[in-house]
Amino acid sequence: MRLMEREDFRMKENKMSRRSFLKAGAFASAAGMLVAAPAAANAAAPNAAKAAEEENGLLGVFGGRPKYVFLFIGDGMGTAQIQSARFYKGTVENNGAVIEGELSFTQFPEVGSVTTYDSTSFCPDSASTATSIATGHKTESGVINMCPWTRDVPYETIAEKLHAQKNYKVGVVSSVNIDHATPAAFYAHQKTRKNYYAIGKELAASGFEYFAGGEFQKVNGDGTGPNNHEIAAQNGYNVVTRQADAVALKAGAGKTLIIAEALADGKAMNYAMDAAAGEWQLTDYVRKGIELLDNKKGFFLMTESGKIDWACHANDAAASIHDVLEMSNAVQAAVDFYNTHPNDTLILVTADHETGGMAIGYKTTNYDTFLTNLTHQKMSYAKFDSTYVKGYIANKTPFEAAMADVKANFGLTLPTDPDAASAGKLLLTDYEVENLRKAYERTLEVGAASQKEMSQQDYELYGTYIPFSMAICHTINHKSGMDHTTYAHTGAMVNIYALGVGAEKFRGVFDNTEIYHKLAELTGVQ
Repeated sequence: MRLMEREDFRMKENKMSRRSFLKAGAFASAAGMLVAAPAAANAAAPNAAKAAEEENGLLGVFGGRPKYVFLFIGDGMGTAQIQSARFYKGTVENNGAVIEGELSFTQFPEVGSVTTYDSTSFCPDSASTATSIATGHKTESGVINMCPWTRDVPYETIAEKLHAQKNYKVGVVSSVNIDHATPAAFYAHQKTRKNYYAIGKELAASGFEYFAGGEFQKVNGDGTGPNNHEIAAQNGYNVVTRQADAVALKAGAGKTLIIAEALADGKAMNYAMDAAAGEWQLTDYVRKGIELLDNKKGFFLMTESGKIDWACHANDAAASIHDVLEMSNAVQAAVDFYNTHPNDTLILVTADHETGGMAIGYKTTNYDTFLTNLTHQKMSYAKFDSTYVKGYIANKTPFEAAMADVKANFGLTLPTDPDAASAGKLLLTDYEVENLRKAYERTLEVGAASQKEMSQQDYELYGTYIPFSMAICHTINHKSGMDHTTYAHTGAMVNIYALGVGAEKFRGVFDNTEIYHKLAELTGVQ
């Protein structure tokens, strides 16, 4: 069966695609119009030279070509993640009123819907979905820019093509590890996304002008060779690990790799809600990328907000919302650039897949949401783990003492607390207290565990996360009218928002592979 699947795949690859057919028809139609209307063609003669310079004939007849391309990928950012951020923003800014807030990209003139499945799953991972976006090809979950099944044919990315064929400068930014699946899909080609050290070496060999974000996951490899920082430096990169040095970088600095100075869980950047005052966030790295990628030929900048996905895996609605809001700020930096280069810029905002099965609405709140409750959450689940839970486990802290920290950082209040009368909707019911107590006891017993080490009940309750932290997140989510169906990815469609040159091509419903093909058509790469 697998052999038949491979042969079917190869046959499909050899057939003329619907895209090619339509493109050929459009060329024929354009030619027909010019033949049928010679007077109009002659009248347009002054523009003929300019049209001839365009490598894509359609673009020469019907429009321009984006010189500056911004691609933003909210990892795990489905429609619910976007809408929850909009509802939260509008509600908080309007004293609890039911008013929808706007994000920078939800005001874009063009919106489309994109399928996300890969060659083996309707619920894909970031490696395969980012491959689809970057190359126009489907592959297996876990594979980066290699053909499915045999994994022996590499796919060239839109970033590589723009760099080699058009002399665009290229930048890749991520709030998670710079060798994580989504950013890697724009410069690496690996049979498995877990080949982190090899991915890091491909980063250095890419020649792309700008990388920024979290630390390499396996920066030292097996310890027998140079680390990824050293390899990048050997390939001509300025390797910057202090924020002050990143601030000092100016246009013309040359190839640059910036690793965030403040690293958090998994050696990624902090969640937006956990970032200290003055700490660089996604917006700052986008602005620095615009500065460093300055180029008469143009540039391509891919920016991933990767911790939207991480927050949704952990069912942390507040952390997800704040990272969506920060991504909106980062997109606004691109919009500011667009406002000074409106005839040369294209901005796309999309997602690779949805994570967590986020739902706006919970059974015990009926038709209501209480999103202002989430303002009482002061930190992400990850920071709560590192700041408090580790100490609870080490010291066997009593439950009531731990709940004092929960009150301070999430607002959730025990019925026995002196402030219970003023706790409002964050006052815990007896049922909720019991759930939190059981999760706390489980945490002191085992901490986090892998799925295979847990019972089905434990996994459905807590995933592979710290049980107490999950119970806290679930409780405040539910009291706010939010919920999740899974700790994994889903098969839900995602949106794409477009502004600028060629934006109209991204309206409608289409497969995620078409993002690459539409970009290739617009920019004229082969």
